[in-house]
Amino acid sequence: MPFTVRTMTVADRHDVSELIYISINHWYQTHGCPPIFTGGPSSCNVFFDVYETLDPGCGIVVEHDETGTLMASCFYHPREHHVSLGIMTAHPNHFGSGAGKALLQHIIDYSETQNKPLRLTQSAINVDSFSLYNKAGFVPRHAYQDMFLEIPNDGLRQQPEGLRFVRAATSADITQMSELEYQIARITRDKDYQFLIDNQDGLWSISVYVCPESHQILGFLGSCAHPATNLVGPGVAINDHVAIALLAHQLNQHAGRTPVFLLPVESEKLVRAAYDWGARNCEMHFCQVYGDYHPFEGVNIPTFMPETG
Repeated sequence: MPFTVRTMTVADRHDVSELIYISINHWYQTHGCPPIFTGGPSSCNVFFDVYETLDPGCGIVVEHDETGTLMASCFYHPREHHVSLGIMTAHPNHFGSGAGKALLQHIIDYSETQNKPLRLTQSAINVDSFSLYNKAGFVPRHAYQDMFLEIPNDGLRQQPEGLRFVRAATSADITQMSELEYQIARITRDKDYQFLIDNQDGLWSISVYVCPESHQILGFLGSCAHPATNLVGPGVAINDHVAIALLAHQLNQHAGRTPVFLLPVESEKLVRAAYDWGARNCEMHFCQVYGDYHPFEGVNIPTFMPETG
């Protein structure tokens, strides 16, 4: 099938949103799950808007040469120490056409020219996408369990011990946040922290855990309140104790909602705390890496908006 891989433009915004809405809902609904997105394709405009703001010109699409329709789309995010592969979708009519493989190869080629590892967070139950990444050279390095929790209108009733050491992040914290994430995950993404702190569209929150003795930041965690992506993350913490306090603080930003969050499967105390609060599992994901990988030296909590870790 003849197609062209090209850079996404502003004129593609609505078509890309519809592509994301249709493709992801189709996959989940045909595998016995409810749709991920509701409210119509315009609810997915947030992906184009956020990613174009963070990384202008870093969206790509596959366009059918004869009809001009979009067959597939993807976003990527260059950072100082790595490249992140964001949400990638293909229209159900074009599954198996090679469109997704072409997008992936385009971004692999880019990361190799930058001499940086390429990372993504990928569904562990979508065997088709797992195979696509695995055949291309990605290696699953870390596993997460997706959990959701209905937050009471007055917030969590549980008050973890370290909650009093958590506060909203400020721009003055970015240097320490960057140093901490590099220590734990060997990546930095200062523009992402600043984006969440600025919160210009009122959707974002990010908090830090500050050691009362040393005044050092020991963890941070963000979240998104958009109806289509009510997610907690991204964030890192030096241990489960810090992560529990940060998670409680961020969940309390979503009173009356049901946010989703990804917790490392080996973070036993963190996972147990979420269960104790009433959280339930809904899926599994892998941290997939193409190229160099350094094992996490602490707790890593990824997300899908903004998906840049």
